[in-house]
Amino acid sequence: MTPLIFLFMGVLHLLPSCCGGPVLEDGGHLKTFGEIKEEIAGYQNVAKAIIDLAVYGKAQNRSYERLALLVDTVGPRLSGSKNLEKAIQIMYQNLVDDGLENVHLEPVKVPHWERGQESAVMLEPRNHSMSILGLGSSVGTPPKGITAEVLVVSSFEELHRRASEARGKIVVYNQPYKGYPESVQYRVKGAVEAAKVGAVASLIRSVASLSIYSPHTGIQVYQDGVPQIPTACITVEDAEMMARMASRGIKIVIQLKMEAKNYPDTDSFNTVAEITGSKYPEQVVLVSGHLDSWDVGQGALDDGGGAFVSWEALSLIKDLGLRPKRTLRLVLWTAEEQGGIGALQYYQLHKVNISNFSLVMESDLGTFMPTGLQFTGSDKARAIIKEVMNLLQPINITQVFEGGEGTDINYWIQAGVPGVWN
Repeated sequence: MTPLIFLFMGVLHLLPSCCGGPVLEDGGHLKTFGEIKEEIAGYQNVAKAIIDLAVYGKAQNRSYERLALLVDTVGPRLSGSKNLEKAIQIMYQNLVDDGLENVHLEPVKVPHWERGQESAVMLEPRNHSMSILGLGSSVGTPPKGITAEVLVVSSFEELHRRASEARGKIVVYNQPYKGYPESVQYRVKGAVEAAKVGAVASLIRSVASLSIYSPHTGIQVYQDGVPQIPTACITVEDAEMMARMASRGIKIVIQLKMEAKNYPDTDSFNTVAEITGSKYPEQVVLVSGHLDSWDVGQGALDDGGGAFVSWEALSLIKDLGLRPKRTLRLVLWTAEEQGGIGALQYYQLHKVNISNFSLVMESDLGTFMPTGLQFTGSDKARAIIKEVMNLLQPINITQVFEGGEGTDINYWIQAGVPGVWN
């Protein structure tokens, strides 16, 4: 797992301010774009050194090995869990041992939810044990569970049309997959919309383009004034099977049991480390990923990979003896899966200095073969980013796409700071 996308930051940090304000020479001369372009091109040797170290040198596969050790040792890192706090302490020590600067933990209050045992059994028209995963912050069922008839719908619109049929039933959403941003709304709001029409529970088709009978968990959000009902994801296969049954007029009955429970918020931390800028130390380029994960996997892809390539960005620059002009700050967020809780509290704490933030970056799209990055910012800033990305032509990673927003950096982007997501 080589952090190729983040290599360009080793160059970006060495440049005068390009995104947060006017680009000035030391004497106060306002630089033209041609001068900026020429200066960026002058960092080809620096970019080559970063590429050589990361792809071919001693840092090859380093971030992968670091990540594998953490996930094998700690495992899943759910908000509020002992595993997450153990991971935070390990990462704090790792960053200190790596020789990074200003390594510290910033306190955050985070949600504490525990899944407990859970099951769903179809009782009619046949006996069938279903694979489910309760959704984050869901309430549990009574100890004996909830046994009710099923109403299958394919959309919120259909649910509202058939509201009179929903009272006292378990609503099953068999929404077609139309891409994550659109389809995830059923996971986030499915319980609320079902409760509004009197349902006693909701089961949501997993938000996935492919399935091998694998349910997907994730966060869901209750709404003030609406009854809180148990909610879980089911597999694509079971959702489609029940939709077929319902289309034939067959009665479906499910018994749902969930021990899920919410506890008072608990203490956690965002983990921070830096390489201090040589010329403009008060100005910050932020790189980040989230350290927490859900409880049913190791969190290697979401978002261990993003967290560790962000750390690797600082390691590469340090190993080469480079000193960025601006401070390069690494933040490993906590409680991202619960809606960016750690990032929101970080923003509230640091927004007083928002004019000092030149760029915010988040890696949370998965560690696949990189082709470029997604960027949100002004046209002038985009033009400069494109020139910086051209330095990665030797490894064919030069594209700049739209949509640099990410859960943990959106607060900054909405306030006008340029953002990168990948």
